[in-house]
Amino acid sequence: TNLPLPRFVSLKAGEANARRGPGMTHRVDWVFQRAGMPLMVTAEFGHWRRVQDHDGAGGWMHYALLSGARTVLTEEPVTLRRAPRADAAAAAILEAGVIARLGECNPDWCELRVEGYRGWAPKTALWGVGADEIRD
Repeated sequence: TNLPLPRFVSLKAGEANARRGPGMTHRVDWVFQRAGMPLMVTAEFGHWRRVQDHDGAGGWMHYALLSGARTVLTEEPVTLRRAPRADAAAAAILEAGVIARLGECNPDWCELRVEGYRGWAPKTALWGVGADEIRD
């Protein structure tokens, strides 16, 4: 695809098999069961992508099961702020393990949308966005 590796994507399906190799004949090693889960693509082979989750679990998945829509996973409880500053008013508090849509990111903060809430979270509390990634 000439897209950079590694890169982040999200799981399109509510249930998807991760296989030992790039093809339907390879055995299933893992089954992902959360639509929207952020995944890191680490390799490509034809229509297959080798992916892993925040715990390092994964395998090869057909590209049709993946989406370019960006999401992140909160790795710890996070207070969403109304502005990208630690002293900004709180918009919501997210538990660890919440999947949120990723908006813009500056060097230290990312804007998130989840369940009707919108706010900024420190990048260090998120999995699914690069430490040096900037998004407009």
